[in-house]
Amino acid sequence: MAKQHKAVALISGGLDSMLAVRVLQEQGIEVEGINFYTGFCVEGHTHAIRNHDKDKQKRNNALWAAEQLGIKLHIVDVIEEYKDVLLNPKHGYGANMNPCLDCKIFMVSKAVQWVTENHKNGFDFIITGEVIGQRPMSQRKQTMPIVAHESGADDILLRPLCAKNLPATKPEIEGWVDREKLYNFSGRNRKPQMALAKAFGFSDYASPAGGCCFLTDKSYSDKLVDLWKGRGSRDYDMDDIMLLKVGRHLRPKPDYKLIVARDGGESKFLQGYRKQLPSIQVISHNGPLTLVDGSFDSDDYQTAAGIVARYGQGRDYDEVEATVTIPGQDVVTIKVKPLTSEQVREEWHV
Repeated sequence: MAKQHKAVALISGGLDSMLAVRVLQEQGIEVEGINFYTGFCVEGHTHAIRNHDKDKQKRNNALWAAEQLGIKLHIVDVIEEYKDVLLNPKHGYGANMNPCLDCKIFMVSKAVQWVTENHKNGFDFIITGEVIGQRPMSQRKQTMPIVAHESGADDILLRPLCAKNLPATKPEIEGWVDREKLYNFSGRNRKPQMALAKAFGFSDYASPAGGCCFLTDKSYSDKLVDLWKGRGSRDYDMDDIMLLKVGRHLRPKPDYKLIVARDGGESKFLQGYRKQLPSIQVISHNGPLTLVDGSFDSDDYQTAAGIVARYGQGRDYDEVEATVTIPGQDVVTIKVKPLTSEQVREEWHV
């Protein structure tokens, strides 16, 4: 009997990776998925936090996609390894803090490493959902060979959705995969993918033009750069990644910033950090919980609490009562005059 060939697919949770897998499943290829967790793709978490997002889906799209495809998914934590990709991208950044080409090379190289380490499982090649021309930095015809070469994947990297626009790879040359049953998608038009999804019976999938990486978002990237500038260091951890996506971020002084909850859901989430970071809460009126990130002392209490009061129900009062809580110290209660919207300076907003 002919050997059934096996492939490992990079699964982001988006439509393209789902389609790439199904195209090969239709040819009898056994596929398992792999998802590399950098920490920057956690949209399901943030949708679960805000009351504003309560109607949005709160699923892990990679796990959900694997379930729809009926494949095993391996989730690999690469948070620490990914730091070097973000901080020192050989090929530079995209429009914001997104090192897209270096990121793709890293992901494929990790897949190569994983296949090598799991050689007993008999994986023959790697597939991705890439489409030429879809991403301005990482998915161009001239960058496709760079990804294959610098990742070490070379000719065992197959892109089923645009394979006919590229030189044949080993799976095609060896006859493991029928090249004629692959596709020649290109450009940013998503209609061909959506039509193929319909043909495969996929009626529910992540936004076809989406992408969950926070680093492509200007607001998030600006907050990340501000965090590094404020600390004088480009280090970060998982808490930083999540907190950058939550609340209004205001920096009244270079030494510290305020993270002001935008609704009750965010206030509840920020409660979990009160043992790690200083916090401010207006207690005489309803209002948002606020965390303080940076060097913060009693000289800053009036200004900081005045800003917090501006976002609560006591904003129109002459005076409100607030607490300042420093982990490991006694809670300080102060009276403060809420700042007006004009006094909360535009340049404070990160």
